[in-house]
Amino acid sequence: MTSRSPSRDAIVAEVGAAGAGVARPGSAADAIDGVVPSVVATPATPDALAKTLAWATETGRTVVVRGGGTKLGWGPPPGPVDLLLSTTAMNAVVKHRHGDLTATVEAGATLAETNAVLSRHRQWLPLDPPWSDRATIGGIVAANDSGPRRQRHGAPRDLIIGMTLARADGLLAKTGGIVVKNVAGYDLARLLTGSFGCLGVILTATFKLAPLAEASRTVSVEFPATAQCGPLVADLRTHASTPTALELATPPATMLIRFESVETVAVEQAEQAATLARGHGGTVVVLAGEDETVAWREHDARVFDREGTIVKLVVVPSKVSSTLAWLDDAAKRRQLDYVATGRAGLGVLYLGLNGSVSEQASLVTTLRERFPVGRGSAVISRADPKLKALVDVWGRVGDGLRIMQEVKRRFDPTNTLNPGRGPGGL
Repeated sequence: MTSRSPSRDAIVAEVGAAGAGVARPGSAADAIDGVVPSVVATPATPDALAKTLAWATETGRTVVVRGGGTKLGWGPPPGPVDLLLSTTAMNAVVKHRHGDLTATVEAGATLAETNAVLSRHRQWLPLDPPWSDRATIGGIVAANDSGPRRQRHGAPRDLIIGMTLARADGLLAKTGGIVVKNVAGYDLARLLTGSFGCLGVILTATFKLAPLAEASRTVSVEFPATAQCGPLVADLRTHASTPTALELATPPATMLIRFESVETVAVEQAEQAATLARGHGGTVVVLAGEDETVAWREHDARVFDREGTIVKLVVVPSKVSSTLAWLDDAAKRRQLDYVATGRAGLGVLYLGLNGSVSEQASLVTTLRERFPVGRGSAVISRADPKLKALVDVWGRVGDGLRIMQEVKRRFDPTNTLNPGRGPGGL
């Protein structure tokens, strides 16, 4: 800790007295890019968390919020972290309004736990980001994280309709409504979605839900070249196909096209997609049951379960094929090992990189130069601190940065929450 505190044990006692409940010294297991937080607190109630935040702000402490920790390494390396605030003790599905297809969930609940509860009424929160058994609702919302089914259901920002939060000064606030047609007040819920914990601490979130599908089929396609994926995506759109997921991966060039509906519709649409894929020169297998589950598990693991750098690319959908062709050449010239997966129909891709740190920095920098501001981005989601020291994690934000900085100043004038680690260095 800084000279303000006589000892770490003393500050642990202060945190506990401030209302945090369980507090302990930080350890190597809590490190964020090698930075060990001085104290870790796990408040059990929103009031306890708010009191702890108020204490941190009043005493000039820096705070980082952690749920399951799956995205704790996203963003630039932190400066000294005085307090790591865990939400894991607040992990309940507060209310499932199954008649309205909405639910309110505490921030520390994992996505898997949440959907296990919602499934009792044949409903679910239609998000499927990586590590759903560990990723918490608060972290998913704070990062606006999503997965393959974003093709059909959207990202957290599209599903959230309400939120309770704690401001840096300890004030509790509520925004939005509890039913889809009753979203009252300012849309602070969407403002905090994707804010990376820089504006406030999410306590609960209320979402629109979806019914669980009766059946699922996935068309697995392998192509000789990635360039063949684009024409198939266009053909699927022409034929009014409605997949819940439309994914590509390379190398080798493959696609997974998922249909979830009643049995007859899922089978019919899968057969139609398989016919289109064969017409574009693809080798096709239609998957169901355990084979389908394994295929999606392996698809997710290609980038997210391997060691190394992860870069999130967002491009105009029509530029996906040309971007991947450029990437293949650029990675080979720099002797980098890479794999890419992502939303073929949305232009949201994830790039896994391994190799020389300096060459990775060169590739990311050159890749960003291909995108005018507002037409694409390359954000480093996970990387060794050495790479983060060579290239900015976020890249160019554009004119919106000034507005973002002003919003940060109004919500967190003391720069208590996740300082310097949010979008654009907020």
